[in-house]
Amino acid sequence: MPLGFPSINKGTIAFGFFNIDTDLLILEHYFLFAPEFCRYVSELIEAHRHASFERSWDVYDIENSKDIGDLMGAIHDIHYTGFIGEVYKRFPFPKREEDFKQKPEGFENRPIVESIIGAYATEIAISFREERSTETIQIGEYLFSRDTFQRLIQYVWQGGYPRWKDGIRPSCVIEMKNKIEGSTNWLLTGILFDE
Repeated sequence: MPLGFPSINKGTIAFGFFNIDTDLLILEHYFLFAPEFCRYVSELIEAHRHASFERSWDVYDIENSKDIGDLMGAIHDIHYTGFIGEVYKRFPFPKREEDFKQKPEGFENRPIVESIIGAYATEIAISFREERSTETIQIGEYLFSRDTFQRLIQYVWQGGYPRWKDGIRPSCVIEMKNKIEGSTNWLLTGILFDE
């Protein structure tokens, strides 16, 4: 499930997987699939390391919170609204607590989730900027510290809450971790990857 992470400029921001059957991530009102997130993070390894770096991230944007939907209502099978409600109608919350694990094969449901989000979101390019002098990272309108950005990466590695099913991670997540471990980028060094 998404967790709250502190931003520098907008307070606490929701980030994470929101349904165990899809690998789509939410960053407040931005959405992107885990393979894209992992690829964008991996590309930082190749970027210039001495000052600032900027590039675009392609995301889905749902500006209206009503169009995003009611996550807790959908989880509890009582209120299906917006995009999240539509996803939960298709992929309900598991009945048994032990089945509540992020599925590494969630990417297989991408075509279904893309068809749902298309009715609610706009595809846009947002700026990702790292600024070495202030040790900050900007993703769209949100500004994060280096520590918080590393925690976002750790969250994806862990499979969020409730973690990856059977400890099995998708290949994009493993590849991201392997690239980060070989990086000398100030932004990525020191990340701890638990097993």
